[in-house]
Amino acid sequence: MCILSVFSCLTARAACRYAARMKGHEAAVIVVLCAGLFPSMTCAGEKQSVAAVISADDYALYDQTIKNTFLTSHTRLVVIERMTVTRLLPDQTEPTTLGFFHDRNYFMGRLPPDLVLDFAGANREAGRLEGRFQFGVRYRFVAGSSIEEPEASVAVSVQDRRAEQAQALPVLERLAFSRVGRTLRNDQALVYVEQIRPDETGAGFLFWFHRKGWEWTIFDTDVVWTFRQEEGPGESP
Repeated sequence: MCILSVFSCLTARAACRYAARMKGHEAAVIVVLCAGLFPSMTCAGEKQSVAAVISADDYALYDQTIKNTFLTSHTRLVVIERMTVTRLLPDQTEPTTLGFFHDRNYFMGRLPPDLVLDFAGANREAGRLEGRFQFGVRYRFVAGSSIEEPEASVAVSVQDRRAEQAQALPVLERLAFSRVGRTLRNDQALVYVEQIRPDETGAGFLFWFHRKGWEWTIFDTDVVWTFRQEEGPGESP
């Protein structure tokens, strides 16, 4: 009887330990499944959401828009808005949607719907630009009316010129970028860029990219809006 009692007790304890281990495994499986089903979930202490991070691949497209459209041989410093813009028009109040593009007939309505939808989705939230530009001229970030320190924003340094000299030379002010939208096949991309000058004139542009192999090129450009000061008598437009 004593031997049977001891054996029963040991068997019960083993069963309890086995049940506890199985519960632990079940909990681990649940955690893994949740992580797979909800990859966008972040820790409570995480300060920046994944959606706000700009992809490293997007900076090559930003660089092309700057070099092909805005830079001149005299430009020595470019001023860039730190945060991306989430609208296409300065006074826009409605969200950017497929219908928004359709009503304004950008690119004569030739943009693929999946490209427009991805662009609209990417720009629901602003992103923070980092010092990853490589367009060959010094640049500096601004946030609203405040100018940030140069930090790592040197792109490809202008040789034999100090920072003070570069700031005294012609300045390109100021560029703001949207997030980049892409097609499902990642063979086309769309980005919005606007330039605001010190005299409050400026313009906004949409750049439509196509990819051949690994190379991205600007396929077409559309002017979204322009604003210029009224010209006085005798001044040419």
